[in-house]
Amino acid sequence: MKLAVRCAVLSLVAWGVWKTLAQANTRLLEEQFRLSDLDPVWLSVAGALYLAGMVPSWLFWYRTLQVMGQRPGLLETLRAFYIGHLGKYVPGKALVVVLRTGLIRSERVDTAVAATSVFVETLTFMAVGSLLASGLLLLVTDQTWLILLAVGLLLVSAVPTAPPVFRQLVRWVGVRRVSPQIDQAIGGLGWRLLAGGWLLVAVGWGLLGLSLWATLRAVPAGLLESDLTSPWPHLPLLTACVGLAMVAGFLSLLPGGLGVRELVLIPLLTPVYGPSAAIVGSVLLRLVWLVAELLAAAILYVAIRSPRMPAAEIEHGPGVVASSSAPAMTRK
Repeated sequence: MKLAVRCAVLSLVAWGVWKTLAQANTRLLEEQFRLSDLDPVWLSVAGALYLAGMVPSWLFWYRTLQVMGQRPGLLETLRAFYIGHLGKYVPGKALVVVLRTGLIRSERVDTAVAATSVFVETLTFMAVGSLLASGLLLLVTDQTWLILLAVGLLLVSAVPTAPPVFRQLVRWVGVRRVSPQIDQAIGGLGWRLLAGGWLLVAVGWGLLGLSLWATLRAVPAGLLESDLTSPWPHLPLLTACVGLAMVAGFLSLLPGGLGVRELVLIPLLTPVYGPSAAIVGSVLLRLVWLVAELLAAAILYVAIRSPRMPAAEIEHGPGVVASSSAPAMTRK
C-alpha cells in the first residue's frame, strides 16, 4: 500500500510537470519563438536567483518548526522544502503539504505539527508577497484592478498569519484529535516569530524579482523595448510582478497557477518591455523556475538522507506519531 501511494504521488507530480511544460511550449510556439534564440547564461542566472530567493522561506520554516517544539535537521528541512515545491503542479496544491510532511517526519518531528508549520510558512510567504505587490504597484502602475487584486490577496493571506487567528483556526480544524500536543506547539507561535519571518521572506521576494529581470535579459534584444542593463530601476516593478503573480496563482489552486500568473504578468510587463517580451518573458519564467525546482529536488533527494520514521508510524501507519516523551512502541 505504501508503495502504491508513493507511485500515485509520483505520477501526479509527473503529470503536473508535463502539463506545465506542454502548455508553456505551446504558448512559445504561438509567438513563433525558438528556444535557441535565448541566452543560456542569463537563464542559468535566473534559475539560481529563484532557488536563492526561496532560501529565506526555507529558513523561516525551519525556525517555525523549532519554535513549535520540533527538532528537525537543517538539511532535512532543506530537502523536504525544495522537493515539496513540486506538489504545487498537482491540482489543489495539497500535495505540497503531503510531500513536505512525509519527508520531514521522524522521531523528532510530529506529523501533524509539521503539516501545521507548512501552513504557517506558506501563508507568511504569500502575505509578504501580496504586501510588497500592493505597495510597489501604487508606485509603478496605474492599473487599478491589479492594485485592488493585490490588496484583496493581502487580506486573504495576511489575516490568518496573525498568531491568535492562526491558533484559533487550528483548533477549529480539529488537529488536536490527530496530535494532542498541537496546543503546546501552536502556543510557541508569536508576534516575534512572525515579524522576523516577514523581514526574512521580504529579502527572498527581492531575489525573485531579480530572477524575473535575469529572465528578461535572456530574451533577444529585438523583442525588448526597455534597457535592462541595470536591474535596480526595474526591481520595484519586477518584484511587484512576481509577488502578485505567484500569490494569485497559488490561491487559484490551479496546478502551478497555470494561466493565472501570465494573466497578471503580461499586462504589467507590456507597457514597459513591449507585448512580445512580456509574453515570452512570462512563459520563460515558468519554465526556468520549473527546471530549477526539478534539478534542486533531484540533487537534494539523492544527496541528503531521509530522516528515520517514528516507531509509532512504522507500527500503525501514517498519521500516528508518538510524542517525544512517550516510550517507543514495540511488537508483542
